[in-house]
Amino acid sequence: MYYSSIGIISLIVLVIINIEALRKVRNTSENEARLKYRQYLFALISFFIADIMWGFFYEQRWLILTYIDTCMFFGSMVLSVLCWTRGVVAFAGSKGRYGKILVMSGWAIFLFEFIVLAVNLFFPIVFTFGKGSEYMPLPARYIGLLLQMILFLVTSVYSMIMAVRSKGISRSHYRTISISGIIMCFFIAVQMLFPLMPFYSMGCLFGTCLIHTFVYRDKDAEHNVAIDLAKQKAYKDGLTGVKNKLSYLEALAELETSVESGELTEYGIVVFDLNGLKSINDTLGHEAGDEYIKSGCSLICRSFNHSPVFRVGGDEFVAILKGEDYANREELVRAFREKIRENQKNGEVVVASGLAVYDASKDTSYNDVFKRADESMYEQKRDLKSVGVH
Repeated sequence: MYYSSIGIISLIVLVIINIEALRKVRNTSENEARLKYRQYLFALISFFIADIMWGFFYEQRWLILTYIDTCMFFGSMVLSVLCWTRGVVAFAGSKGRYGKILVMSGWAIFLFEFIVLAVNLFFPIVFTFGKGSEYMPLPARYIGLLLQMILFLVTSVYSMIMAVRSKGISRSHYRTISISGIIMCFFIAVQMLFPLMPFYSMGCLFGTCLIHTFVYRDKDAEHNVAIDLAKQKAYKDGLTGVKNKLSYLEALAELETSVESGELTEYGIVVFDLNGLKSINDTLGHEAGDEYIKSGCSLICRSFNHSPVFRVGGDEFVAILKGEDYANREELVRAFREKIRENQKNGEVVVASGLAVYDASKDTSYNDVFKRADESMYEQKRDLKSVGVH
């Protein structure tokens, strides 16, 4: 069990430190490196399992099962090498000649191993078992391991070259990949000298720990930051910079959930609509109209600076009042309307507004509150039009 215990420890450590990386990843171009790393991890898991089983079967001298598992051992080994090579190239983002050569080399070693294993069924050239059921490595085994050493060495040199060409954190990442490749070369060399010791598994474990600690976690953090930025961009209105309709709908869903759970018992909303936008677009052009929208939005945000403001239409905005703005809602709306009266006299942006407050005794949903706020807004809109320029 000593031999198998190394594989068991390696498998447990690999899964623990890479539990997030093993989760399913969407197949997109942005996730290519993450996908390749995940494939490499699964190839390593299959190799560790084959290595564990080999120690157990060989100790029991179950030759048929040991023979089958030895083939699985070598097959999963070269599969992990292929996945390693593809992962390095994907991480480097290399679509050029050198990247293709590395991947083709990985495939060549993969095919070589399967060919010699097939030949080994009839003419032992990779391994065999002696009269005392003793495992005996043969020349093709050493050739296969030597080819792997060369490939790991080449990928290490390739990664070091990329490190020289890179800056900042990417340089550190490439150096780590290069070092992990050199580690694998060392352990493969030792494995060639001591065929009954699990040095290959040790090398895989050490190399993967390096990659995860100094590369994958950074790349994962970068990926999460990119996702957050993409979400922020998707939820932001391109013209005004406030939250857009998509963000508004998500906020409503969260608000409804909070009300149903009893977590939120009071809130208010203010509905806004810009007066005269169509006239400005028709007479002064859409650029002037855009400036008018931005001026109106800026005024809303300054007046309700403790509340999220959403642009829900071309000239329509909504603010959801909670906390301090909810407590001061009447005063805030009164001050806002006074400012609008001044703007109307001075020929500046005019925004109609309507406030409504959630009433648990009569409101069955957010829409009930919104309708009252909307009616209040249109009432003021009519009033502004009746006495103003816009």
